[in-house]
Amino acid sequence: MKARITGTGSYAPTRVLTNADLERMVATSDEWIRERTGIRERHIAGAGEACSDLAVQAGTRALAAAGLAATDLDIILVATCTGDYPLPATACLVQHQLGATKAAACDLSAACCGFVYALSVADAYVKTGMRHVLVIGSEVMSAITDWTDRNTCVLFGDGAGAAVISASEGEQGILSTHLRSDGNLCGLIAVPGGGSRTPPSEKVIAERMHCIKMKGHETFKVAVRTLEEIARETLAANHLRVEDLDLYVPHQANVRILKAVMERLGLPIEKVMLNLDRYGNTSAASIPMALDEAVRAGRIKDGSLVMLGAFGAGLTWASAMIRW
Repeated sequence: MKARITGTGSYAPTRVLTNADLERMVATSDEWIRERTGIRERHIAGAGEACSDLAVQAGTRALAAAGLAATDLDIILVATCTGDYPLPATACLVQHQLGATKAAACDLSAACCGFVYALSVADAYVKTGMRHVLVIGSEVMSAITDWTDRNTCVLFGDGAGAAVISASEGEQGILSTHLRSDGNLCGLIAVPGGGSRTPPSEKVIAERMHCIKMKGHETFKVAVRTLEEIARETLAANHLRVEDLDLYVPHQANVRILKAVMERLGLPIEKVMLNLDRYGNTSAASIPMALDEAVRAGRIKDGSLVMLGAFGAGLTWASAMIRW
């Protein structure tokens, strides 16, 4: 029995924030942003549009692609670091809005690796008896972005992507998942205020400690190293070569990081799914959004060999190999 992705879906808010818009907000330029990150624009949630709202849109589309009703689901897993509330879980709000009356629901927090981590959990659930799992990566990164910090505000966008994972016979499905973390590097990417360590206060707000902070140079080096290492580990675990891959779908963080990884792996750009120029870094949503786009564009077909790769706050990094 294998866990197979039977449907994908994605959603991006209608509001688009371009590099030209950011030029009017902070001391930056379209040329600088594109050269350093590869991003041209990103989508931003509208007033009153929360993480669960984006997740429901993506989840609905994934269910339709899989030909399932919400009542067919056994569990809903939402990967996010920008949930609607500290509690309850955003997944419970999604469960209610979808009408998934038979499904359990919970959130998973692994930042930009969240979708791959949740995919691994879904794989395990299916192998122990569940029939249908809905995995969603949904983020409203604009809610934790410091729009006065030109080094970070140019990076992030909002969106959601989803996949239905179902029990299936045969060779198609998730072949392996690989998860890693190093809490010693937790300070490289963090939101330092607003939790139990530093509860909400006037000081937290004044010092923008409730917004994401990132040490970009150090993060860049670790990201390139870990993405290469875990890609090689994943290929070796499945007795595959880079040449065997049909498509690599990485976390859409920074085009310079991804180009460095491609060069180290010897992976041609034609075999890499890139859409960060239009969405920016959407954290846990980036891989499922890119995956859905690749499926709908015909870049992934039955039998395609697809590898996912992510890194994020924690630090965490993760990968998955899938026979579509």
